Amino acid sequence: MDTSQHLALLGGLSPDQFMKRHWHKKPLLIRNAIPGFTSLIDRAALTALAAQEDVASRLVVRKPKSWTLKHGPFAKKSLPPFKQAGWTLLVQSVNLHNEDVDQLMQQFRFVPDARLDDLMISYASDGGGVGPHFDSYDVFLLQAHGQRRWRIGRQKDLTLEDGVPLKILAKFEYEEEYLLNPGDMLYLPPLYAHDGDAIGECMTYSVGFRAPQTGELARELLMGLAEEAVEALGETIYRDPKQMAVQEAGAIPPALQDFARAAMQKAMQDPRLLDCLLGEYLTEPKANVWFDNAAEFSPQWPQSVVLDRRTRMMHDAHHVFINGESFKASGRDARWMKQLSNDRRLDGRSVALFSADALTLLSDWCDVGWVHAQAG
Repeated sequence: MDTSQHLALLGGLSPDQFMKRHWHKKPLLIRNAIPGFTSLIDRAALTALAAQEDVASRLVVRKPKSWTLKHGPFAKKSLPPFKQAGWTLLVQSVNLHNEDVDQLMQQFRFVPDARLDDLMISYASDGGGVGPHFDSYDVFLLQAHGQRRWRIGRQKDLTLEDGVPLKILAKFEYEEEYLLNPGDMLYLPPLYAHDGDAIGECMTYSVGFRAPQTGELARELLMGLAEEAVEALGETIYRDPKQMAVQEAGAIPPALQDFARAAMQKAMQDPRLLDCLLGEYLTEPKANVWFDNAAEFSPQWPQSVVLDRRTRMMHDAHHVFINGESFKASGRDARWMKQLSNDRRLDGRSVALFSADALTLLSDWCDVGWVHAQAG
């Protein structure tokens, strides 16, 4: 992507300018971000997705003095009547299930894939919404159908209402108000409070980003480190031939503490291990994702290849990562594998430059449905 190119999607800013001026800093209202935009998926198709076991969905119903929250899947008959006011259906990761929606999300890849999460679609009847709240991550709110009124503000008091199944701000104070029409988009940085109310029936697309918490990330990396350590360190047994008799049996011996510290330090000796574990964690598919095996795939290279829309592929200086697995990459193969990660496709001429080992690996990925080969 040319990050210096000015985009209507960003209100005439280039990705470079947007990231410098707004990302993590301040909101941006973009009128006609996508001129003439209409929803890529209609109400019937969205409710059909919400009925699937492998699709995460939520139903929020707002009443004058109460809120209710239910988790899907939802049979169509279990949803409120469309003419009933005050309810919202939220369907997560629609990009994994619809090619057009996935292509829309690709337009936001001026942000690293390691941060880009998914595209959620919310359908709301008149007056529907999820209440004033804040997110811990950046979000683009694209109006796809109907109108939604957004009220936003820099919220200092983050106290939440008690006894409510949603994280709703108890004392929401907004500073600005916008009415969005189809094609309009609002960017909000993390922790920026917002409240959106549907004006009539409406549909809003939310492009959200991953923001791993320190504890969550440390837990995942340590779990991976533990698995690697068993293989790398073997099963050296702690021995203490010089241990003296003790009067305080409950005290942990300093020598055992040193043994534990030495084990951790030894496990961390490979400076690239954490990088490798991080790449595997970041490309791990979502829990409800699976791939269809290719039927009788027999590659006849050179063919062009394209990543399945559900595939997560990234790279660092020494590895390529795909769907939770890591592979060392060097030389010419590394160049083309990284290009596949960046562009999510490679033409046949580039594929033809792979080594025999890389072609075998690519064939394996095609067999399990992570990558698709195409003629030409």
